[in-house]
Amino acid sequence: MSHLEERLKKDLDKVHDRVAKMGAQVQDAVKNAVQALLTGNHDLAYMTVLKDNPINRCMREIDRVCHSFIAVHIPTGGHLRLLSSVIRVNIELERIGDYAVTIAREAAQLSEPPSGALLEELVRISDETSLMLSKSISAFGNLDADMAKRTMAMADELEHNLDSVYTGMMANDDRERVKDILAVFVVFTQLKRISDQAKNLCEDTIFAVTGEQKKPKIFKILFIDEDNGCFSQMAEAIARQSYPGFGEYRSAGRNPVNSLDPKMISFLDNKGINHAQAQATAVSQLSEHEIFEQHVVVSLQGNFSSYLSTIPFHTSAMDWDIASSENPQGEQDYTKLYDEISLKVKALMELLRGEGAS
Repeated sequence: MSHLEERLKKDLDKVHDRVAKMGAQVQDAVKNAVQALLTGNHDLAYMTVLKDNPINRCMREIDRVCHSFIAVHIPTGGHLRLLSSVIRVNIELERIGDYAVTIAREAAQLSEPPSGALLEELVRISDETSLMLSKSISAFGNLDADMAKRTMAMADELEHNLDSVYTGMMANDDRERVKDILAVFVVFTQLKRISDQAKNLCEDTIFAVTGEQKKPKIFKILFIDEDNGCFSQMAEAIARQSYPGFGEYRSAGRNPVNSLDPKMISFLDNKGINHAQAQATAVSQLSEHEIFEQHVVVSLQGNFSSYLSTIPFHTSAMDWDIASSENPQGEQDYTKLYDEISLKVKALMELLRGEGAS
């Protein structure tokens, strides 16, 4: 095998590996989103939303690898068809990831999981959908056209099953209301998809004309606890110091203290973090718009739902089980608390922005 042939095979393997990785991530996203919906697991729902960020990074990596392959190898024939298909599959997998996010967000908004006949239908349809997705990804990964054709036939059966579900829903006594809700939901969904694609077109136009890439997303993160005197303030300070260009950070408490913990201020100052001018804020002082703007809400003491009666649809919430739940006393306690929060902040930022975020 010549050097060029070895390079071609190596680069093709790289493309296949990236697609396989993204396919696995998307399948997990769908599985977890449905599981969160069926069980009412809000923590799983929000984590599924946050894990869409690695999927998006994988999509951009596949796009980069494909364009690099085209530039280096100038493919023709079968290789050109493969690269063209990979680029389309990349977009389709990313969209499926977005759909999983929508399911997860809906799951987080439900006061209780589905039950009765609706639960049975959701389980049946989700199982069929997951099976079809798995077979589709496997068919592409193995370049198995026969398997792809067989899998495509499952779509007709799935559509028929969905029609049966809709018909059954319309058969109840309040069918007109159900019909109207479904119709409006479909309209909103399609309008949202149109808006997303229009935004993508604008970004593609800017890139084609100027070469300017899409700017990295700036995440707004709110840290909350009981009094906003120590825990949440330390988390805000660490995030602001360690990841200044990646996010906008703030903190608040249920019953804010009059003044922040002076020992914490001194400890942070020794760490090179100036947080002396910060003031405690009440969660109740935050406007509905300010809450709505947050991408992530993190509770450092107790469940986030005890602080906010409603989590906005596009906001993800997390509970951090801080081992040092008691107020720190000495240097050793503050060091332990600082190290623990730093690790959790680092894990969150790497989930949002990727490994090596700093």
